[in-house]
Amino acid sequence: MSAHCQLTGRKPGFGNNISHSHRRTRRRFDPNIQRKRYWLPSEGRNVRLTLSAKGVKTVDTIGIEKAVARVRALGGRI
Repeated sequence: MSAHCQLTGRKPGFGNNISHSHRRTRRRFDPNIQRKRYWLPSEGRNVRLTLSAKGVKTVDTIGIEKAVARVRALGGRI
């Protein structure tokens, strides 16, 4: 599963680990990605979305219908 939110578009960030001796090595900051299943009443079926933690809160705020419309507008497959 790729670390990418279908709703908010959050992706991994990149930076450095810095050791005690101040050596730098590359690292990756992954978003908190969850696979959530929602009931979509307009289509009478469940949809499964790959969302970040903030994406889950956004669905709770705007509703699943608007969230699915937004994902489809971004070109996501549901």
